[in-house]
Amino acid sequence: MRKLLIYVVTYNHEDFIQKTLNRIDERLFDNYETEILVNDDSSKDNTLRILKNIKKNFNKKVQFTILSNPINLGYGGNQKIGYFYAIKHDFDYVVLLHGDGQYKPEIMGDLLEIFEKENAKAVFGSRMISKFGALKGGMPIYKFIGNKILTYFQNKILKSNLSEFHSGYRVYDVQALKKIPFYLNSNDFSFDTEIIIQFLILKLKISEVSIPTYYGKEISYVNGIYYAYRIIIESLKSNIQKFGILYEKKYDLIDNEIKYVYKKNFTSTHSISFKTIKDNSLILDVGFGQGDLVRHLIDEKNCKIIGIEKDIKTISSKNINFISCDLNKELPNLDYLKFDYILFLDVIEHLENPEDFLKKLYEKISENEKVEILISTPNISFFIIRFMLLFGFFNYGKRGILDKTHTRLFTFQSFKKLIEDSNYKIIKTTGIPAPFPLAIGENPLSKILINFNNLAITVWKSFFSYQILCKIKPNKSLNLLLKKAEKKASSIT
Repeated sequence: MRKLLIYVVTYNHEDFIQKTLNRIDERLFDNYETEILVNDDSSKDNTLRILKNIKKNFNKKVQFTILSNPINLGYGGNQKIGYFYAIKHDFDYVVLLHGDGQYKPEIMGDLLEIFEKENAKAVFGSRMISKFGALKGGMPIYKFIGNKILTYFQNKILKSNLSEFHSGYRVYDVQALKKIPFYLNSNDFSFDTEIIIQFLILKLKISEVSIPTYYGKEISYVNGIYYAYRIIIESLKSNIQKFGILYEKKYDLIDNEIKYVYKKNFTSTHSISFKTIKDNSLILDVGFGQGDLVRHLIDEKNCKIIGIEKDIKTISSKNINFISCDLNKELPNLDYLKFDYILFLDVIEHLENPEDFLKKLYEKISENEKVEILISTPNISFFIIRFMLLFGFFNYGKRGILDKTHTRLFTFQSFKKLIEDSNYKIIKTTGIPAPFPLAIGENPLSKILINFNNLAITVWKSFFSYQILCKIKPNKSLNLLLKKAEKKASSIT
């Protein structure tokens, strides 16, 4: 039989806990290897004493375990204990049941059946599937309206389709719980929203079952306004993280996430580079993060590409010659005088010593008078980063300006100085807007935001640019100038 943990969270429930436990359908004990775990969250009443008396006379088919937190851990903190217990003791399912009986224990079997029918990883009891069932069950009108409004906005933000985010009647697949860092979630009531977000990020299926609503004499410890604020903030943070501006470790769950997406259809380093490069060019792509860009250059502009990447085993691209090379150590031996363009997009900030690299590159290409280099980097003086610094935030994350793999950060001025001090001249500098379409999709709103950001860049480039893109050329070397002077002198008769 599958192992089932019925996890009962309780706090000051001396008037409810006996009835709640007695209402659990004992037929579950025949269908599952069941344990009931009740965790008293440091109640101030007689809840713990009552639990000990209940244990003495409880159904012998089921193991009955009592925990009592020495200090109050909060609603979320209490859940963490139960889910860790379920993982530690190899349960298959864990049911979250409130000790005040607000969620009907008798229908627990209905939630469990869905796992088999729908291959779900979590099943929630929803009070909102039945159109006005929650109101008929005694839910106050302000809570009903608030629940509907919050769920609507959360579905929009998270691109989900749940009928309710705020039910506390839940069953989780324990193997699914192992995949998420629920221990990083908050200890308060926003825990329930945070764990939903984590399931959505990993695309773990959530099913819902209609449940009856019951409001009686139980005491609610939820501060409604603060709760609404917290769950909207958490929903927004998980979505905004796509921009690479904010970062929460608890929402960083996809290991093989593609970090460098081809950005062709809006103003970006990719779209500008594509327009800049002429047909039939020979290109050296330094750091093959922008792989889709060079594929389009091959297919649409008949360009030839040589790529440099540290680990070429991870690359599967046709029509491109790859050279394995650690840019922190060396540059490969090539005929650098034949290249028309060098692509160096969003790579320099990853190098340990950008000055040393640009010097080595200059030595290779200083006598190539036709070559142009397209080089880009994030702008650390982007206005959102400035505001974050104003309030003490400087959070490295998985992508964006504060990507945790970045070793160097630049402003327009410091980037210009790096380039010029390395003996290159800047032909053109362009401010790049934030990649709104990557975060909210390519739609009318993202187009408006891109256009507005571009307009703002014309007013204050260093403040409103998300990235810096420069077209540069190496200054003529003294050796080249000497050769030309000697050639001209020898041509005079």
